[in-house]
Amino acid sequence: MERDHRELTGRERQRIRRLVVSLCANYDREYGCLPLGCDCYMFGICYRSSSLCKYFRRAVQPVDPELEAIFEPRPLSVCKQCGKSFPTKGKRCYCSDACAAEARRRQTATRVRRHRERQRNQTM
Repeated sequence: MERDHRELTGRERQRIRRLVVSLCANYDREYGCLPLGCDCYMFGICYRSSSLCKYFRRAVQPVDPELEAIFEPRPLSVCKQCGKSFPTKGKRCYCSDACAAEARRRQTATRVRRHRERQRNQTM
């Protein structure tokens, strides 16, 4: 329970601010939050358990998966190739297609190397 109420770090608050300023369609630098007519209350969020703006949650937050994981805890997996953590979806074990391709390339090289060694050993 205590884990749900942890305070956001300065870096996390900075990432929220950067996302709002750059991607939020409801935010204007001059007027602030257009629907509310005041400064965006997302800038004042200090705790992980705080309620988020609905538009921010649906449209802006999915752009940054690490920030999304802070507010919506999901099980995280560790990429077998690069070691980076990513949200678990099904049976995926690699964080991206690039990591999957690199792992496939290495596995193929290992398999071919073993096959060649067996062929060499059989001819001798």
